[in-house]
Amino acid sequence: MTSPRVAFFGSPAFALPVLEAIREHFEVVLVVAQPDKPVGRGLKLTPPPVAARAAELGLPLAQPKKLRGNVTFEERLRESGADVAVTCAYGKILPGSLLTVPRYGFLNTHTSLLPAYRGAAPIQWALIRGETVTGTTIMQTDEGMDTGPILLQEPLPIAPQWTSLELADALGAQASRLIVEALSRLSDLSPTPQDDSRATHAPMLVKEDGFVRWGDDARAVVNRYRGVAAWPQTTAFLGGARLKLGGLSLAEGSGQPGEVLRVEEGGLTVACGTGAVRVRTVQPEARKAQPAQVWAQGAGVGPGTRFDVWEPDPA
Repeated sequence: MTSPRVAFFGSPAFALPVLEAIREHFEVVLVVAQPDKPVGRGLKLTPPPVAARAAELGLPLAQPKKLRGNVTFEERLRESGADVAVTCAYGKILPGSLLTVPRYGFLNTHTSLLPAYRGAAPIQWALIRGETVTGTTIMQTDEGMDTGPILLQEPLPIAPQWTSLELADALGAQASRLIVEALSRLSDLSPTPQDDSRATHAPMLVKEDGFVRWGDDARAVVNRYRGVAAWPQTTAFLGGARLKLGGLSLAEGSGQPGEVLRVEEGGLTVACGTGAVRVRTVQPEARKAQPAQVWAQGAGVGPGTRFDVWEPDPA
């Protein structure tokens, strides 16, 4: 087949490397991103990174507020002449009527080894749940939530020190390479149905997902810290006051969950349900992050002090 004309659907910075890789090898006839949103204290209307980049490049851009029942946008996609559409972290559900507009339908770059971690936050939940391998799947989009057949899939080992920030970078590079391969092989890729019985889910994170569960095993506490590093970050409570914690790692020691065992130059050592973790930085509300030892000295925190033990409400 001749080189396909591509419509690209994406919004956040994560999608930019994928857009750039596609643009380098194929003609991008339309970029679709979420609408501009108010950002910052001044609530300045700001385009998502993909929209801003498309404008810089002079690419045709659409930012529809809704897709379902949007006949005008459907017609614009049709008139773009796209042979195939690619989605990468676009952030909206695609209606069935839209999926059939391009001749080769929609391909999605999903950052997990489907059917594992279907949903909005596969990178974060893979880390929170202690996975050592994840990967990228290029799938044919259907009307379900990441349920379409698999076209290409490649594993990626997770380095033990990676947070969601580093893992996102690695998966973005992998997705960029795989989508170019998929688009180059559109006519000879063989779709493989997913095994729904093996599906796991990765729902969108909420702020409480970043709250430290001191009663958990120390490794689980560190894994959660890794998973929420981009957002909502790691939050602990002391006397009801919120504190952002940074640089968590495994440490030696045992005690009551949330109990400070040691205060030293390298940070605080805090007991968990099993084992302990070291905390390198602490950020009180409305203040800058500081070395944990400096914060502890100023706050009168020492061995025997206990962080509040927060537990999620039972489902």
